[in-house]
Amino acid sequence: MTMTREQSAATAQAPPVPAMAHVDGDIHPTLMRHQIAERMHDPVHREQWLQHGHRVPSPPEMTPRVRNGGQRLDARPAEGPPGSSLEMMQDQLLNRYGINHGILIPLQAATLGVGEPRFTADLCRAMNDGIKDLFLDPEPRLHSSICVSHEAPELAAQEIRRCAEDPRFAQVLLPSNALHSLGEPRYWPIFAAAVEAGLPVGVHVGGLPHMGAGWPSFYLEEHVTTGNTMVALAMNMILEGVFDEFPTLQVVLIEGGITWAAPLMWSMDSAYSVLRQDYPRLRRLPSEYFREHYWFTTQPIEESKDPQDVAELYEMTGMTDRIVFSSDYPHWDFDSPALALQHLPADLQRRILHENGERLYRFNEKKQEVAR
Repeated sequence: MTMTREQSAATAQAPPVPAMAHVDGDIHPTLMRHQIAERMHDPVHREQWLQHGHRVPSPPEMTPRVRNGGQRLDARPAEGPPGSSLEMMQDQLLNRYGINHGILIPLQAATLGVGEPRFTADLCRAMNDGIKDLFLDPEPRLHSSICVSHEAPELAAQEIRRCAEDPRFAQVLLPSNALHSLGEPRYWPIFAAAVEAGLPVGVHVGGLPHMGAGWPSFYLEEHVTTGNTMVALAMNMILEGVFDEFPTLQVVLIEGGITWAAPLMWSMDSAYSVLRQDYPRLRRLPSEYFREHYWFTTQPIEESKDPQDVAELYEMTGMTDRIVFSSDYPHWDFDSPALALQHLPADLQRRILHENGERLYRFNEKKQEVAR
């Protein structure tokens, strides 16, 4: 839900929503260049990073430009970019809205994971260590995603095993746009390591800057269509046999929308009924894999002139127990948990704001393990 400046100002003055163990499935921290550099192991890599950066430009550096770097105007600290201040994150999000569990997704990882394997592995390791030191250690309500050098899957698997020893890492992070379709066997070592660690894989829109219908001329095109990559990715992982190979793997589709899911499942099942000989590995209908292995986050939540439309489309997916609230803080289209779900029935709001995320990330189980 996109808020106007007036709505943002009103939200800033609003009291916190009633106490509830809210789960926010998409919070974006940012590390400054020197914070990454000082945690890199190889001095050659450190100098390369400081002097030249990395291969892929971030979205604010490309045309069409993301307005204000894609960030809220009020989320920029005195020093550093939006997302770099834990204090602002606490004040503007965690404390204000009663967030008990926030999932950090460092978007820098989408581009840091592409390049010379040893260099990118060093960058991702430094990113994970920096997030732990600067966000997880001082703030127990935060959990993070494991950033990996996804184009070097064996090195990525090593980093997953290293970070999985820390229970504050809640999932493995991949971008939707990689060099190849994520279902291809070249990426399977990443899925194997995630399953071994008992972690879901979170796929966030972004990564390599390519669009299926060509390069967009306007930012609105890019903003509205990024979720389309999720459609292709979701199909590819099913048809490549990822979930037959890894039957316990769970995949969170982050910031890619939700309402497309029901029509996609209908279309896949219909086509599969006459093309199944092309997919001998599949043992069930594509929709069955979809409902068993995928999860969604809400932001950017689809909007309609009739709010009931969205609720009905959510119900059509048969997956309302697999939708997790996300604010997308500190981006300009941030969703307030006090406003974003107002059009949904109260029981569905409760599931999305609380229960689904608790179950996905097993927070209650982990709490009991710590208690023992």
